[in-house]
Amino acid sequence: MTATAVALVSILTVVVGTFGLRRARTTGDFYVASRAVTPRWNAAAIGGEYLSGASFLGIAGLILAYGYDALWYPVCYTAGYLILLAVVAAPLRRSGAYTLPDFAQIRLESIAVRRVAGALVVIIGWLYLVPQLEGAGLALTTQTGAPGWLGGLLVVVVVLTAVTAGGMRSITFAQAIQYWIKLMALLIPALVLIGVWHHGSPPRRPVSVTVDSATTVRVPVAESLTVRGVVDGLPVDGPVSLPAGTHHLAAHTTVDLKPADVVPVIASRPVNDTASWLRPLGSGTPHPLYASLSLIVGICLGTMGLPHVLVRFYTNTDGRDSRRTTLVVIGLLSMFYLLPTVFGTLGRRYVPDLLLTGNTDSTALLLPERMIGGAAGIWLSSLVTAGAFAAFLSTVSGLTVSVAGVLGQDLFRDTQATRRLRIRSFRLGAILALSVPYALSLPTERLGVAAVVALAFTVAASTFCPLLVLGIWWRRLTDVGALAGMVAGGTMSLFAVLLTLVDDDPAGWLGVLLRQPAVWTVPIAFAVMIVVSLASARRVPASVSRFMIRLHAPEAR
Repeated sequence: MTATAVALVSILTVVVGTFGLRRARTTGDFYVASRAVTPRWNAAAIGGEYLSGASFLGIAGLILAYGYDALWYPVCYTAGYLILLAVVAAPLRRSGAYTLPDFAQIRLESIAVRRVAGALVVIIGWLYLVPQLEGAGLALTTQTGAPGWLGGLLVVVVVLTAVTAGGMRSITFAQAIQYWIKLMALLIPALVLIGVWHHGSPPRRPVSVTVDSATTVRVPVAESLTVRGVVDGLPVDGPVSLPAGTHHLAAHTTVDLKPADVVPVIASRPVNDTASWLRPLGSGTPHPLYASLSLIVGICLGTMGLPHVLVRFYTNTDGRDSRRTTLVVIGLLSMFYLLPTVFGTLGRRYVPDLLLTGNTDSTALLLPERMIGGAAGIWLSSLVTAGAFAAFLSTVSGLTVSVAGVLGQDLFRDTQATRRLRIRSFRLGAILALSVPYALSLPTERLGVAAVVALAFTVAASTFCPLLVLGIWWRRLTDVGALAGMVAGGTMSLFAVLLTLVDDDPAGWLGVLLRQPAVWTVPIAFAVMIVVSLASARRVPASVSRFMIRLHAPEAR
C-alpha cells in the first residue's frame, strides 16, 4: 500500500510536469512562469515547496525529543513571512529580476556581487537539498525496507522529469496540488489519532529496537532490560541490569522494550523527563535561552533569504499580488503547522523507542501503526508516507528551479543566446543542481532533517537578508560593502555549519555558538556591509535613485 501511495504522488508530479511542457514556450516560462501566476495559485505553490521534509517529518521528531522548545520551529517558519511581507515581497517583484543574483547585479551594477550571490544560492540550495533527499530515503526505508539510496533517487528522477519539461510553469501547478496533498495526509491521520486517544488511550506496545551501528546511549535511571548483542564490550543475551549513566551498544544489538521500561536515549539527544519536556527552556540542551533566541533570529530572517522562496515572488503579476500572496501563505502555513505538533506530542507516549536510535524523524510515519495497528494503521501510515513524498518532491522541485536558474544563466551569459540554448542551459543546470546533493545525501545522516534545514536558514539570514534589506531600503549600499558583508556572513555561518555537521556535540559555550550561530553572524554581516559601504561611498551607483523609485513606487492599474 505504501509503494502504491508513493507511486501515485510521483506519477501525479510527472503528469503535471508534462502538462507544463505544452504550456512552456518562452524563457520566461521556465524561469518565472511568465510572471502571470495568481496570488492563490502562487500561495499554494509556496506552501507546497516551503513545507519540506523538515516541516512534515522533522518538527514532529524535534517535539518528541525536545518538547516545548521545539515549538519555535513552526512558529518561526510562519513568522518569517510576516517580515518578508513587510520588507521584501513587493519591492523584490518590482525589481524585474529573475533570480537573486539578477537583483544584486541590477541594484549594485557589479558582476562580482552577482557571482558571489550566485555561489551562495547554489550553496544554500545544496545545503537545503541534502536533508530532503536523506529524508526521502528514510521514509521509504522505514515503511518498505527499501535500501536507503532508493528514496532519494526516486525523488531526483521525478523532479528532473517535471522541472526539465516545463520549468517554473510546470512545478507551480504541481506544488500547489502537493500542498493540499500534504495537508490532507497529516490532517486525516491526526483527526483519527486524536479521536482514538480521546476515547480511551490505547496502551503502549512492546517493541524490539535494533541499532544499525555502534551507539552510545544514556540510561536516566537504573533499569533492567532484555538485550541481545554487545553492551559495554560484553556479549549478552537476556536480561541485563544497566546502572544510570552512559553505555555503549555494538552494531546490530537489539533491545526489547516493554511499556513500563524507561527508554535509553542516544547520546546526541537530551534526557528530559515529562515535566521538563513540557516546560519552556526545559529541552535539556545547554544554554536553552540563547539557543531559542538564535533559532528565532536564524529562521525568521533566513526566510527572506531562501532562494527558492524568493523566486516565487518573481512569478506574480505585480507588487500588490506579491503582498496578497504572502498573506495567503501565512494562513496556509498556520493551518498546516498545527498538525506536526499533534504527531510529536502523541509520539512522546507511543514511540519513545525512537529516542534510543535517534531516528525521531520517523515519528509521524510510525505513529498510526503503533496507536491503531491492523489495516487501518497501515492505511494511515501509507497516507502519511505519500504526504512525506509530496513534501520532498515539491521542495526539491523549487530548490532545483532556483539553483538551475542561477547555474543556467552563468553557463550561458551571452545576451544574444537563442531561446533553445537558454532552455538547454537551464536543463543542464537542473541536472547539476540535483546530482551533487544526492551524492552528499548517501552517507548516513548525523543530524535531524529539521536541524540541518535550520542551518540553511542561518546561512541565508547571514548573507541574503542583509543584502535584501539594505539593497531595498538603504540607497548608500555599495558593491564593495555588499561583497564584504556577504563574504563575512557566509564564511562565519558556513564555518559553523560545517563544524556542526562534522561534530554534532561540541562542548561548552563554543558548541552552543556553533550550533546556533545566527544571533552573532547576522549582526556582524549587517555591520560589515554598512561600515564598508560608508567607507566606499563614492561607489554608490549613479542610477540608485531611479532604481529606488522603481522598487517602492506602486504599479499603476
